[in-house]
Amino acid sequence: MDKIPNLQSLRGITELKYVNAENVTRYRAIMHYVYQQYQKLNYWLKPEQIYEGLLEWDLHKNYTLEQCQIDLTQLAEWGNLTAQHDGERAVTVEEYLRKKFRYLLTPYSIEIERMLESLESIRGYGGSLEPTLFDTISDTLFKIRENAGEYEPAKALEYWRVLFSSFQTLHEASVDYIASLQTGMAEDLMATDSFLLYKDSITHYLQDFIQALQRRSYKIEGNLHQITSGVRDLFLGAVVDDEWRIPKLEQLVTKEQYLNELLDKWNSLSRWFLGDHDSISDSVLLERATKEAIVKVVRSAVRIQERKRSNISRKQDLDYLGKWFYGIQDLDTAHKLSAYVFGLFSARHLQGEDSRESDSKEMSMWKERAIPRTIRPRNRKRSERHDIKAVIDNSTLKEQFRDAFLIKQKQELEFLIRMVDTGSISISEFETIRELTRLQLLAWISRCNASSTNSFQTSEGVKIELSHPPDKERALLHCEDGTLELINYRFRFVVINRKAWTDQVAWFNEL
Repeated sequence: MDKIPNLQSLRGITELKYVNAENVTRYRAIMHYVYQQYQKLNYWLKPEQIYEGLLEWDLHKNYTLEQCQIDLTQLAEWGNLTAQHDGERAVTVEEYLRKKFRYLLTPYSIEIERMLESLESIRGYGGSLEPTLFDTISDTLFKIRENAGEYEPAKALEYWRVLFSSFQTLHEASVDYIASLQTGMAEDLMATDSFLLYKDSITHYLQDFIQALQRRSYKIEGNLHQITSGVRDLFLGAVVDDEWRIPKLEQLVTKEQYLNELLDKWNSLSRWFLGDHDSISDSVLLERATKEAIVKVVRSAVRIQERKRSNISRKQDLDYLGKWFYGIQDLDTAHKLSAYVFGLFSARHLQGEDSRESDSKEMSMWKERAIPRTIRPRNRKRSERHDIKAVIDNSTLKEQFRDAFLIKQKQELEFLIRMVDTGSISISEFETIRELTRLQLLAWISRCNASSTNSFQTSEGVKIELSHPPDKERALLHCEDGTLELINYRFRFVVINRKAWTDQVAWFNEL
């Protein structure tokens, strides 16, 4: 069940009044300035400091210190600022009794300003599909189950933060990305010819995520099934103990309340992958939504292509299909070919005289006599006919492309396996290499140079780091199709995702 809100959580939020108050520009300017100072570790601010900071922005003309003090008092009444009596500079009793204050942001106001700051940078739904998060969640659940009841200090809290942050990122980012494909802007883009440039990349991106979801979600489900309620309670208890070891001046919740919050979050994670008795899991819903997004992308691309081909004469195609139909002896086979080639026909209402030869309702429509009807084209303007080629069976060519692709992929993976075994190598240390290997090396160099860290991670789980020689030394790279001179880069190969790398090596050995 979803968490039932209490009356305290449904109260009116007075801390948000300054966002839509009458003098909203003054209030928001004060709060934004105090928030900026908070980020610079300047916590307690005096009215003079705030007033001088606002004058530098030059947002309000004829703004006085007295008005600033009134605004600060109002913000303190709404609970946005904490006021504290400031008696540091008082030299007389009268100055001390004048009640000079200094102000500090409240926790509510900090979160509100962070939210407002993030809202300013929102451009659409955003989001992304991160299949690697499934591995992170699965590995963390395995560690929780493996070390049940025997966690080192602060280890359970580390597992929990990694687990729940990965789950939260996976859920929010994936939902936002799927939603971005349903916006009006996306609909408009899918109706233009330029969408064809994005179709393949979006489709592959969604397909890769679905494959990762289908392959890796079962590991997560298996780990969740094997984590019993006793192991879960031991783990969450260890998380609470680790949290309470951190010294805190403010302890607003008890251990029991914090444990209940952790239990609610754990149950939400479990429902997301396993579902419950009343509904299916959110992971299944996400898989369906992703498949529907793929269908939508493909259909949009097909509509665009059909629209572009609408003015092309299909006389030769139809002539070829007519001969194909003429050569079929079985009527059922002809029906199947028609369904495959044309699909469902759109309904058309034609007027004519029904001259049936029999009143039997059992008589098939295929046995009735045809009613001739002359149909005139709706468009009187004749478009220029374009000669096109007949339909060609490319199954043999597709099989050849597939075999060539597998050979290329196997060669690239074979070279990567050799490099991982080597660990580190320079350009000058390579022997004569093939053309495909040269292109692979140049692609690695390009991706590393484009990164700020001079490194990137491959889909096989290998991190490739590139280091430049200190004196810009150059070297010759001997290839089967020639010799290439370039900087004597040095590569370093490190396996980051051991599970993904093991699966790739196993796949290579099976080929």
